[in-house]
Parts: sequence; structure tokens; C-alpha cells
Amino acid sequence: MALTQYQVDAFTRRPFEGNPAAVVPLEQWLDDALMQTIANENNLSETAFFVPEDDGFALRWFTPEAEVDLCGHATLASAHVLFEHMNYPQPGIRFSTRSGDLVVERRGDRLAMDFPAQPTQPAECPEALIKGLGVTPVAVEKNVDILAVLASEDQVRALQPDLTELKKLDCRGIIVTAPGDNKDFVSRFFAPAVGIAEDPVTGSAHCELAPYWARQLGKDNLSARQISRRGGDVDCELKGDRVTLLGAAVTVIKSEWMV
Repeated sequence: MALTQYQVDAFTRRPFEGNPAAVVPLEQWLDDALMQTIANENNLSETAFFVPEDDGFALRWFTPEAEVDLCGHATLASAHVLFEHMNYPQPGIRFSTRSGDLVVERRGDRLAMDFPAQPTQPAECPEALIKGLGVTPVAVEKNVDILAVLASEDQVRALQPDLTELKKLDCRGIIVTAPGDNKDFVSRFFAPAVGIAEDPVTGSAHCELAPYWARQLGKDNLSARQISRRGGDVDCELKGDRVTLLGAAVTVIKSEWMV
């Protein structure tokens, strides 16, 4: 069985930046174990699979170790593949997912993704978080991830976390954030519990970051950059219980699975 796969760098306009995701269009679902094996073989932070539905597509995301409930950059990459390589004719695409319906629309040279907001709540600061980051956050909040707030962009950029300690924490991942020097805020994302040491650009984390920084800064339109080694830009628009995430994408590889 031959399966076409695209590798897309998301949240960037330039190859070799942003967050790479694999996208595998399907006519019908493969066995779950095979999709997980493909994701493990890719060894990217996410591999996305989608199948057509009556009014859109069903979309699923896999890390090298597990299926996840929400992934921003692989959703952006999937929409990019449909628009740029599969000649999808409508201005917007509806994906049905574990996190409900997600709509992606063209907006100029970027794509706009409508995601559920995931507001965080103040939380205790676990000892493993302090040991793992090597610094005590000025604030800690939590939803699906732990949100650790530091004082400056330089602190976030300089982090060399102990992933063994961070893996002890009861969460999907750890978002570390601070006010940005040239953006409203910056962040990094570590998720050793699901097989990701550091994710280059994490769209879903901005569903938590946008409500937090909207509250702190008193505005709903926010510019952000994830300052991983590759780096990437995500603009956020908070609209009640939804967040619009805006970013660009570029295809770098088209290949074929023989399985």
C-alpha cells in the first residue's frame, strides 16, 4: 500500500524554521497501531492523518509515542496540504477532531485556525518544576499543561531544562513564557511525558497562553513568538471561549510510504 506524505514547516514562511509536521491524507482510516508506528518512524513531534467526511475532514494527530487531543501546527500543516497540494476549493476547511470541530480559513498569505480557548488557573509550584527548569517561576498556572511564567525573554531563552525532572509532572507538557522584547510574549514548550523533549512551535499551547496574556496585558489581539532553536511566529486573537491562531506554512518534502 502506497501512502503519500507531506512534510510541512508550520508557523513560518521559510523552510527549516517553524515546526515540522508530517501529513498523511487517507481515503479511510488505517489501523491505529499502524498510524502510531508511522508517527514513531517519522520521529517528528506530530504526524497528522485525515479522511474525508461529508462536509469536511476527520483529523487525528500522533506524537512518536501517543495520540493527542489537540495539535495546532499539524492542523495548520494539514490545511496547507489541502489548499496547496489537493486543490481544496472552499475558503475554509472544517476538521472534526477529539477537541471538537476546528475551522481553518485562508487569510492573505496566512492561515487562521479557530480553536477552543483553554484558560489556565493559578496552581501550586511543584518542586519538580523548579528542579526541572533550574529557576523559580514568578507565577504558575495550569490547564492541560503547566504554565510557568518567568520575568524576562532572556530567562526563557537561556533555559536548559532537566527533562527527567519535568517528566515527573502530572501534565501533558510545560509551557515556559515571559513578556517579549519585540512581541507581546514569548514561550518555549517541553513535553517529555509524550516523547517530545522540546517542541519547536506549539499551536495548542497558545490556546492557554492567549487567555493568560490577554488577562495580563488587557488586550485580545496578541503577537507571539516561540523561541526554540527553530523558532516561529503565532498571532492570537481571543474571542470569548475561542482563540484564532494565525500562521504561515511551507512544504519541504513530498514522499511516499510503502507499507
